[in-house]
Amino acid sequence: MKAIIPVAGAGTKLRPHTYTQPKALIPLAGKTILSINVDQLHDAGINEFVFIVGYLGEKIQDYIKEKYPDLNCHFIYQNVRKGTGHAINLAKQIIGDDEVFIALGDTICEYDIEAVLKSPYSMLGVKKVDDPRNFGVAEIDGDGFINRVVEKPSIPKSNLALVGLYKIKDTSFLFNCLENIITNDIKSYDEFNLTDALECMIQSGAQLKPFKVENWFDCGKKESLLQSNATLLKKFGGTIAESNTFENTIFIPPVSIGEGCDIRNSIVGPNVAMGENTIVNFSIVKDSIIGSFSKLYDVVLDDSLIGSDTEIRGETRSLNIGDNTEIDLGS
Repeated sequence: MKAIIPVAGAGTKLRPHTYTQPKALIPLAGKTILSINVDQLHDAGINEFVFIVGYLGEKIQDYIKEKYPDLNCHFIYQNVRKGTGHAINLAKQIIGDDEVFIALGDTICEYDIEAVLKSPYSMLGVKKVDDPRNFGVAEIDGDGFINRVVEKPSIPKSNLALVGLYKIKDTSFLFNCLENIITNDIKSYDEFNLTDALECMIQSGAQLKPFKVENWFDCGKKESLLQSNATLLKKFGGTIAESNTFENTIFIPPVSIGEGCDIRNSIVGPNVAMGENTIVNFSIVKDSIIGSFSKLYDVVLDDSLIGSDTEIRGETRSLNIGDNTEIDLGS
């Protein structure tokens, strides 16, 4: 089985961070959104990955090659973003007739991946939501098969949202349906959507079953990203790299501190993920994500998302600051 991970989106809801950093590489609980996905699939036995990249795609490519030198990886550029269906179709030649697992690049879920991979059926990940109108939605028949999927229905007939995880056994069926919607210009919300190709498969006789995810972590905007960071840190515990310098500092767990940090005269935690080579002095940081190579002096940060290579001096309470920024909040 091969895996496809589309990561070509611009991540506009997380700007200013995604002006200089792909959404998939934003730090989360000591990892990145992308590495959590790759580790999950690789640990389950998948060794060949196709990454659909676009905006800042070279950073995705460099990150994967450095972090996963032994993986068999392919990188395909989606130069014009025309939707998830168009993105998946670009991998047709590489996938061939092999089974495929598709994981959208901003999706982090907890589920029994081994059971999903062993199932004799194609499987779509679902989760009950309060308002399904903002998601692809799956409708289930009495035998437990999916009999319809629809993208962002105005009047949903189900509250089972598609979470962005798809295991497809008959890939020739999938790619035929993708070609069909692209050739016939079948779009949802002005995009060639994977949901429409899956509906084409169902109406043509494909048997798809749902699998329920235990947890679905939202990484789409600052508030939900910070909440997901806190939840994952609490669930798995944080780590503090040994190659750090600490002086007169209190850590309130859970925290994740990267390599090479210099933290003095400060209180850090709870629910803080800090990138590598960051300097913190005379500061209090809690419920925040701090990028790598940043410098914090005399600040109080709460519920903040701070980009990499950023310098902050003074006092504040809540910030949302991108990479390569310098702020002086002193008098």
